[in-house]
Amino acid sequence: MRITVVGSGYVGLVSGVCLAAKGHDVTCVDLRKDVVAQLNVGVPHIYERGLPELLKSVLTSARFRATTDLNASIETAEIALIAVGTPSENGAIDLSAVRQCVRQIGAYLATTPRHLSVVVKSTVIPGTTDTLVRAELDHSSGKTIGAFGLGMNPEFLREGEAIEDFMEPDRIVLGHEDERTLVRLEELYAPWNCDKVRVNTRTAEMIKYANNAVLATQISMVNEIANLCAAVGGVDALDVMRGVHLDKRWCPITPLGRVAPQILTYLIPGCGFGGSCFPKDVQALRTQGESLGLPMNILNAVLDVNAAQTHQIVSTLERKLGSLSGRRTLLLGLSFKPNTDDVRESASIKIVYDLLRAEADIRCYDPLATEKFKLAIGIAADRIQFSSDWRREIEWAEIIIIATRTQEYGELTSLRVAGKTVFDARRLINPAAVPSVDYLSIGRRLS
Repeated sequence: MRITVVGSGYVGLVSGVCLAAKGHDVTCVDLRKDVVAQLNVGVPHIYERGLPELLKSVLTSARFRATTDLNASIETAEIALIAVGTPSENGAIDLSAVRQCVRQIGAYLATTPRHLSVVVKSTVIPGTTDTLVRAELDHSSGKTIGAFGLGMNPEFLREGEAIEDFMEPDRIVLGHEDERTLVRLEELYAPWNCDKVRVNTRTAEMIKYANNAVLATQISMVNEIANLCAAVGGVDALDVMRGVHLDKRWCPITPLGRVAPQILTYLIPGCGFGGSCFPKDVQALRTQGESLGLPMNILNAVLDVNAAQTHQIVSTLERKLGSLSGRRTLLLGLSFKPNTDDVRESASIKIVYDLLRAEADIRCYDPLATEKFKLAIGIAADRIQFSSDWRREIEWAEIIIIATRTQEYGELTSLRVAGKTVFDARRLINPAAVPSVDYLSIGRRLS
């Protein structure tokens, strides 16, 4: 099929490249000339594991290209996938990029009898595609649905694992407002053999938000229990959650033994959720509920717990060590999760600000995200040293904070850390492996 993908961020670029890898003819549209030029020579402007190699492959096969010309790209397309950004503004999503894109597509449709299915892939609140998007297309094209198609195809991509998630999905949601668009979506995803959910567009939109809200709720719920464990004392929240995990409704018992589903990774104490999806999506769902007269008590609590969770790190250090003023502190991990350079809503941003307020002497390391982190914190970066080799900083550091679960930090157990304080915010290392350090973590106060 001939596909246009509008937007070349994490979702748009990964989707376009993966669809091309499955045999479709894909054009990716972006307003930024420099980004388009980079993509056309095989250099992605975002970091995603496996993306450079796959991009070069689909360029070589001539199944992928990038352009700034939206109208030219949709002249022969059967589907236009909208994958532009929907950032959060005061808890509500900003749909201005979606509006602009849809208006331009509608203006094109006004000039041609061709039928095009316009499919939203951006994350938008339930009721957006069949109201706002449809109304904009109606107005700008002078036509109504039937003359064009309308669909919603949400993404479920984890940054750092996005290529694998797209190529080997657990489900694909085919939201549609007309049968012709459903037929096209079925053809688009015919190469994938997985569960396919066929629903209207607002149900597709709600599935995306409900999915992220449930996962975020699990994280905040476990963190609240962990905070209680620490307050009670003599309890390690990780031991508590291991006991919970063994409930057969979480970990089914089969003839081959226990099955430990991936969902359990959301039931481990930590310093909260971040990134481009969970905070924004939970806020947007809460805002929509409140606008409809619903109090959204649980989602409010989820966000409140998450907003406070990162402060547990510095407050725990201060209770244990006293003043942190001048204390040499090494922060390991700046992105919101491993294997990405994305620092949006990263816990490390709040940790750094807390450490700066405490007047700690800070050095930071991240294998991918240092430059984006500097941009995110602005002039505060001038008060921090950024290291290119965290192992060389171990001797200097009095306090070591593991803020992302990057596997290389597990090497701490083999380095000279005796007498230091290690705050393992992501439960990466076994405290028994570092008996000579003062090991701290969220939800753990054994003395």
